[in-house]
Amino acid sequence: MSNPWFTSKQQVYNYDKKPLEIYMFIDPLCPECWALEPILKKLHIEYGRYFSIKHVLSGRIANLNVSKKKNYEVIAELWEKTASRSGMSCDGSLWLENPVASPYIASVAIKAAELQGRRAGMRFLRKVQEKLFIDKQNISHFDVLKSCAKSAGLDVEEFISDFHSESSAKAFQCDLKITTEMEVQEIPTLVFFNENAEDEGIKITGSYSYEVYVQILEEMLSEQPVKNPPPPLETFLKYFKLVASKEIAVVYNMSISQVEREMKKLLLLQKVEQLPAKYGTFWRYVED
Repeated sequence: MSNPWFTSKQQVYNYDKKPLEIYMFIDPLCPECWALEPILKKLHIEYGRYFSIKHVLSGRIANLNVSKKKNYEVIAELWEKTASRSGMSCDGSLWLENPVASPYIASVAIKAAELQGRRAGMRFLRKVQEKLFIDKQNISHFDVLKSCAKSAGLDVEEFISDFHSESSAKAFQCDLKITTEMEVQEIPTLVFFNENAEDEGIKITGSYSYEVYVQILEEMLSEQPVKNPPPPLETFLKYFKLVASKEIAVVYNMSISQVEREMKKLLLLQKVEQLPAKYGTFWRYVED
């Protein structure tokens, strides 16, 4: 059975009017936001026709005083615990070896990327997360962010220009204002809105099981949502380029050992490259 979710990029992230919009409050340094990636992918694949996502940068981690070695150690421990629990690897040793001075620069860069479209912003955010959580690169360095822009398929010159313009900084300040107005105290927080402007949104703070998010979608829609089946595994890999074993396991309802077996078949066919991480494994699709 074919999956319309993957028929075209326009259809995958078609942000024309959809019944629901989800405001997702994040911080680029937040390991819990990274840990939500498998669930978000599954939600997009199965029910993406019903909602769009707007990322709102909360700046919550920016409020931490991360200038002291002790605080770096606390953050490193948090990363390790999150990675161990979620299966989405993030190496806390970054904070002891090459700590990120501030998420401010990365936040403004994400807003600059979004000026090339919401899809471009989402691709860029993912690349920033990969550089930070997998490659242990300091995302407060602009050279790292330019590399993310290039690998996300952005117009790099336009990205650089937009980053240095007032528009990106103002867009970030607007996100901080929304965070305050909507009384978001923790990240990640997702707020679900329907088409009726008079209805209040449903706010969900923290990470929950996949079924909880589906239940909220069902409650807010005026119709029973129809679930799309996942696409063939190779199609999934080709689209997302780099995915964790955990992401594949969640999307395809497989155990990690089942995922490893399937991926080793593709490895033998030279369809993917294996990228071992501190926690779990990542797989990069090899383009023809």
